[in-house]
Amino acid sequence: MTRPPTAAQRRVIDAADPATGRLSGTQAQLAALVRRGLAFRHPRPPHDHFLTPAGHRVREAEPQAPAPGEAPARTGVFSARVGGEEEPAGAGPARDREVRSAWEGLLELRRMTGPHGATDRPCGWERAHLVQAAALALEAGGHRPAGPDGDGYRVRATPQPEAVAVYEPDPAALRACAATLERAGWQAGEYTEPRTGRRYLLASPRRV
Repeated sequence: MTRPPTAAQRRVIDAADPATGRLSGTQAQLAALVRRGLAFRHPRPPHDHFLTPAGHRVREAEPQAPAPGEAPARTGVFSARVGGEEEPAGAGPARDREVRSAWEGLLELRRMTGPHGATDRPCGWERAHLVQAAALALEAGGHRPAGPDGDGYRVRATPQPEAVAVYEPDPAALRACAATLERAGWQAGEYTEPRTGRRYLLASPRRV
């Protein structure tokens, strides 16, 4: 379970620029947000700090008081569905809004850190969180993640550097996943596992 931000950290997050996610605060506050994955320090001078997609999600979350006798609900960091979760995130319009918000935050992160403000290639955060980044691209593209036993996509880490495997039992849906990832700035090729004969995608963030 992810520990929610402190009240002071939440005030810094809530005060972020609504368009760019630029943060203002003490160096200690900003460094703490970076450690928690809620902010990043821009590599170019003046080295301002900005919200990550997770930070954007925290800012846009609507905290609710728990009912009497009810444990507080999980708050804070958005997590894309990689497929096969035992306790998957909820579905419906609320989840759709969360996914859309996270994807828009990720595009903003690309714009702030990419050359010339480009958003067509994955950024450093995505390269450091390959499974979550690929899953977010798929979920934002309208693909259905697998439940504990059902059909749908599953994104998994691989031994290869900067590459994830995407499984989807339906061949047409697997090809559709490849097209979505390519539109999101990834390169994806279809392969067959030698032992099982199962088809899968090997996807990696595009650099050029």
